[in-house]
Amino acid sequence: MKTSDSRRAVRMGDQIMRETATLLVEEAQDPRLQLVTLSGVRMNANLRIAEIFYTVSGDEEHRKSVQQGLEKASGFLRSNLSKRLKLQFTPELRFLFDEFLEDVVYGKSSKTD
Repeated sequence: MKTSDSRRAVRMGDQIMRETATLLVEEAQDPRLQLVTLSGVRMNANLRIAEIFYTVSGDEEHRKSVQQGLEKASGFLRSNLSKRLKLQFTPELRFLFDEFLEDVVYGKSSKTD
């Protein structure tokens, strides 16, 4: 995916992250989505796709369950974002586990010694 670093894309990503986090805390009913932390949003070049990075504590099985919950809630989140942000086109939401933070916390490295 070709990403955008324009001010508009950054501003839109910030708004999407803020509103999505609020929706997850206040309105999401799925128990799998509790204690999910959003760490960033990356927009593609034409602002049609938003990749939302998240972290959650727990093992691999719990992460997969959270990923499924986020994918299931993406339609709900997208429709509510559309209402809250009043966008002409609401981007498709894709959720990605943020491995960078886990690497920093647990000292994992992609380098082999």
